Amino acid sequence: MFKLIAFRAINDPERCQKFIEGHRQVLESIGVKKVTSANNSWINNPDVIVVIVESDEDGLIYGGARIHRANKDYPLPMVEAIEELDSSIKDVIEKDIDAGTGEICGMWNSRKITGLGIGAIFMSKACLALTPKLNLTSLYALFAPVTVKLGLEMGYEILTQVGNNGTFYYPKLDLIATAMKMYDSENLPMTTQEHRDSIFKIRDNDTLEIEENYRGREIKLTYTSYVQ
Repeated sequence: MFKLIAFRAINDPERCQKFIEGHRQVLESIGVKKVTSANNSWINNPDVIVVIVESDEDGLIYGGARIHRANKDYPLPMVEAIEELDSSIKDVIEKDIDAGTGEICGMWNSRKITGLGIGAIFMSKACLALTPKLNLTSLYALFAPVTVKLGLEMGYEILTQVGNNGTFYYPKLDLIATAMKMYDSENLPMTTQEHRDSIFKIRDNDTLEIEENYRGREIKLTYTSYVQ
């Protein structure tokens, strides 16, 4: 059994350190030694929520993601990542700050849960379930080529006004990232009905046992949110 746990970063430094180490190992496994947006200052940011996949068996973390609510003290990781490649990204995001905007970033999973759908799909849903609590009306994210389709299903649209129609060579020259934006992260009008139903179910429950079918396989998770 795996547990999805959501918490504010400043409230659980021990789990944050496990998140950092797991993310580092995954990045190094694909040849990325340093990522601009992977600096660890976020552990002191009160506007960062962490979502992790934790094993009931050994307490280890096998995946995670972060939600950063934009504020004046901490630039969103996307700005830090691609501002040198296209400085307009900062102005694009700043226009949304007063209305409440943020970014889902730092998403990773270990090989143990690869192919279960827990890494990208369920963590994305858990993150989107939290947007009303965080007063986020819009969201940004950088997607790898293999996850752009999932981004579209979740309700994001490609941010064509930045980069090369939304794409950048990041985090290194032989890898491509696509900048995407969800324009209404509260009502999710562009999200597929299947994902939307799951997200709203999670929103209604701070503790929930989730059973979903992924590629013909039943996946059972428990979800707990400590975010107030």
